[in-house]
Amino acid sequence: QVQLVESGGGLVQAGGSLRLSCAASGTIFRVNAMGWYRQAPGKERELVATFTSAATGATTNYTDSVKGRFTISRDNAKNTVYLQMDSLKPEDTAVYYCNAKILTSFFRWVEVWGRGTLVTVSS
Repeated sequence: QVQLVESGGGLVQAGGSLRLSCAASGTIFRVNAMGWYRQAPGKERELVATFTSAATGATTNYTDSVKGRFTISRDNAKNTVYLQMDSLKPEDTAVYYCNAKILTSFFRWVEVWGRGTLVTVSS
C-alpha cells in the first residue's frame, strides 16, 4: 500500500507564510508527479501546483492565482513534496490536499490522495 501524509497547515494572518509538506511512503518503486490541490468551502477542488520529474528534467506548474507567491519543490530521495506559501491572502483559505502518481513495487500505477491539511488565512 501507498499513502501520503501532509503536515504544515494552520492559521496565519494575511501577508504571512506557511510551508506544507507531503511525504509518500509504502511499496514505492518510483514517484512520478506530485502536487497540491485545494478545496475552499462551497467550491470545487482545484489544482494549486504540480512538480513532475522526468529524464529531461523537472517541470512545475501553478494555477494563475498563486503564481509569484507559492513555490513547489520536491526531495526525490525522501519522496516528499513541499509547498512554500508566501504573501497569503484570505482567499487562499482551504483544505490543501497532496496528490501523487506512483509506480508501486508491484509495477502498478496508482493515484494517491492525502487526507488534507487546513490552511486558514485571517484578514
